[in-house]
Amino acid sequence: MAGRKINPWLKIGLELGPVIAFFVAFTRLKDSTFTLGGTEYGGFILATAGFVPLMILSTLILWWLTGKLSPMQVATLVLVTVFGGLSVWFNDERFFKMKPTLIYLLFAGILGFGLMRGKSYLAVVMDEMMPLEHEGWMILTRRLAAFFAGLAVLNEVIWRTMSDQAWVNFKTFGLTAAIFLFFLAQGGVFKKYEAGDKDG
Repeated sequence: MAGRKINPWLKIGLELGPVIAFFVAFTRLKDSTFTLGGTEYGGFILATAGFVPLMILSTLILWWLTGKLSPMQVATLVLVTVFGGLSVWFNDERFFKMKPTLIYLLFAGILGFGLMRGKSYLAVVMDEMMPLEHEGWMILTRRLAAFFAGLAVLNEVIWRTMSDQAWVNFKTFGLTAAIFLFFLAQGGVFKKYEAGDKDG
């Protein structure tokens, strides 16, 4: 069942708002330490503690307004809640930093599983937005699966070898820009395999 249409800017705000809020909170709190209940928490953990409920709230609002959530949105919300919660509970930022790795490996694995069955699960999610012929979907799915796997590796390299600020910058701006540029670079596939006039 198709969901209800909402203002595109509102949708973008709900999807990116929590990420931007996390960036702002971390930037302001990164050099601070707070003692709560006898335990010291750094700014990264406090920013994470604020990000998780904000992510839950924005996703619920998006679901209420549109009447649906994509499988990717649900998976992202679950992993954010679990790994963000673990980071706060154990006062260990590594759980939250590993979250993008697991999200992208999950997406790459799901797409790869579909490819092994000769199917494009990407088409199931995105066909209404940009109808393509089957071959086009298969090409795009193979590329996206490899791209997600590459992002997973890149996230591991950055959080394990660079500063917290570098990782937060990468998570806030780098990942968003990378995904945008990936789809921008697929213009040839969209044009060649567009399922418009060729249908029938």
